[in-house]
Amino acid sequence: MLLTTATEGASPWHAGEQALQRQAGVAGRMEEVGRRVLRNHLIEQHRAFYPQLPFIVLGTVDGEGDAWATVRADTPGFLQSPDPYTLHVALGREEADPADAGIGDGNAIGMLGIELHTRRRNRLNGTIRRTRPAGFEVDVGQAYGNCPKYIQLRDFRFVDDPSNEPIAGPIALQTLDGEARRMIDGADTFFVATYADLAHGERQADVSHRGGKPGFVRIGGDGVLTIPDFAGNLFFNTLGNILANGKAGLVFADFETGGLLQLTGDAEVILEAPELAAFEGAERLWRFTPRRIIRRPGALPLRWASHAEGQSPSLRMTGSWDEAARRLAGPIA
Repeated sequence: MLLTTATEGASPWHAGEQALQRQAGVAGRMEEVGRRVLRNHLIEQHRAFYPQLPFIVLGTVDGEGDAWATVRADTPGFLQSPDPYTLHVALGREEADPADAGIGDGNAIGMLGIELHTRRRNRLNGTIRRTRPAGFEVDVGQAYGNCPKYIQLRDFRFVDDPSNEPIAGPIALQTLDGEARRMIDGADTFFVATYADLAHGERQADVSHRGGKPGFVRIGGDGVLTIPDFAGNLFFNTLGNILANGKAGLVFADFETGGLLQLTGDAEVILEAPELAAFEGAERLWRFTPRRIIRRPGALPLRWASHAEGQSPSLRMTGSWDEAARRLAGPIA
């Protein structure tokens, strides 16, 4: 059995992360790396990084134990670090956002600060403190930088005042409709929220970036999404959480219209499959079965345009589902 009990108190990693690190043959090395890179505070360059961001990616858990990922935007400066152990988030409640249900006092939260126009990013998880109506504090649990791999360069602009309500309300879907399928089929970027309940009772939430060639997320006939996992930092935060509890939340952004597609459901890690060998660059796969789907047209006041430099260099070393299908079909007799 891949997932076994681990001594989380003695390790920077929980049982799910450790299991995948062992499977990849890097467990010993990652123990040392984790102790060196996972910090319980923000270093100065990250404290300066967050205030310049026009949006933040959040991962939360609602009262039913479902994970949700979301993107929230405001004018730069809405994120501030008054001290190395705290990040202040000047965002009000957003009833239309299903992730808002998990932004309560004492709740776990995952955060991803990311600049698409520079490919810089910082991961943070911690605990929410609600001390004021127009925002909240996050007590930092873990913070660390991420490499720029698989991030598509995009320039942003505001098209509306962030305080204005979107014209259209949220649309709850029973299954993926045409617009939702279009967003997923054409996506080269999405964000995924996961979490793990640790042995000593603490909940640790996470949200991370996923990038690939357009269409790297495959929609099956049954509506199940299959996603390749490319070479990364070997932390296995996302897949380790999935291994621990099988829950995930995804958000796809329409960078041209500001729309969001949010899904929560069940996920599983796939370590062996014919598709895995056929998909160039994939080291493993994971599947996601949506249970609740929310589409929010025009949810963001931001729009993005592809950067002149084009595709991320790391993506040139990865394949596509069309190429994988051709390899699986084999030569024509």
